[in-house]
Amino acid sequence: MIERRFTRIQTELPGPQSAAVFDTKAKYVAAPLETYAPFIVKRSEGAIIEDLDGNRFLDFSGGWGCLAVGQRHARVVEALKDQIDGYLHTDFTAVPYAPFIKLAEVLCEHTAIDGPKKAAFFNSGAESVENAVKIARAYTKRKAVLVFENAFHGRTLLAMTMTHKAKPYKYGFGPFAPDVYRLPYPYEYRKSVTAEDIEHALLSLVDPSEVAAMVIEPVVGEGGFLVPPTWFLPALRSLADKYGFVLVFDEVQSGIGRTGKFFAFEHFDVQPDLICVAKSLGSGLPLSGVVGKAEIMDAPIGSAIGGTYAGNPLACRAAIEVIRSLDEENLLEQATRVGDRVRSHFERLAETYDVIGDIRGLGAMIGMELVTDRTSKTPNKELTGKIANAALNLGAIFPTAGLRGNVLRVLVSLVISDEQIDEGMAILEAAFEQALG
Repeated sequence: MIERRFTRIQTELPGPQSAAVFDTKAKYVAAPLETYAPFIVKRSEGAIIEDLDGNRFLDFSGGWGCLAVGQRHARVVEALKDQIDGYLHTDFTAVPYAPFIKLAEVLCEHTAIDGPKKAAFFNSGAESVENAVKIARAYTKRKAVLVFENAFHGRTLLAMTMTHKAKPYKYGFGPFAPDVYRLPYPYEYRKSVTAEDIEHALLSLVDPSEVAAMVIEPVVGEGGFLVPPTWFLPALRSLADKYGFVLVFDEVQSGIGRTGKFFAFEHFDVQPDLICVAKSLGSGLPLSGVVGKAEIMDAPIGSAIGGTYAGNPLACRAAIEVIRSLDEENLLEQATRVGDRVRSHFERLAETYDVIGDIRGLGAMIGMELVTDRTSKTPNKELTGKIANAALNLGAIFPTAGLRGNVLRVLVSLVISDEQIDEGMAILEAAFEQALG
């Protein structure tokens, strides 16, 4: 029995008001824009979402990882109201504004890379990845890009090429960008890979003298919440230094406090050259960026990077408050506490259900991989979908992930309370019981 303090399901899903909006969606919104939740949001706060019909849900997706400081954080809302009263848009490269510059200063101050650093801002995670590659190509005068198995880097042409999962992200959209080469990833639950294996694969695919950048997620997100072994990122640093290419960490999902550090790479004894940021940086507003070594960031010629809405003032004001909130509200420590509590619930579930093959993550970036059994480790996508759907209908949003779609992941807002976590985990347990009979 679920003891409900925060969630409420009082209609079938979708409820009548949500259903009416879905009818309109079917008529006017392009069909590929599928939705995950079977309801339409009306209001939100912290880790709670309420729909048009008065149903309330605990959101463990955190807006797909965009809401580290929660829905409608008071500081963010106040900054946005203040900014609206000033100005909305000029294009920074036409008429510059202070919030863009202040955010660059604050972000550089929080970036654990030695020496002078600079930043540039864009709109989406894919844009940040593509611009990091452009910057690396300008700096090295080379063209090739190295990526890894299980990667997700976005949906624009180059970023989509860099992404591993074919369907739905690449299906029907070729031809793809040239000079992108995929290397093996040490997926410890399923695949043993050594540093020598990675270098051998690199040398077999492309001459290192042609490589501009190696791009890697310090913790793999969409590809299955994979945490690398401790040797992995330092080994990539060594390869970058040996062959003279730029090491880029894609922290779009893992950064901005998600793992208990400002950036996930800080858990490992390593520094990148460039970092891609987005998602939680803007607290739900469209904002991304590249931050890194000043010498590399300055390599493109004037006006070579940018965009009409890139680093818009509203999003920059929100991002400044996000970073201040992480600092002043001890949210990095909270990320660790949230992750520990979620993990303890997952481990308790694993004692009962042997379909839970692996539990992994850092901080509040935790996932469980579901299999048919622990001996064969056969991915169980069907069961993962059933459990996620059952949880949705019971009042909690748990997104899925993985190349085979068999990982349940948690990207919950760091402001979630212990009581909310426990209620959400009770719902997840009920979903397991419902799905497994």
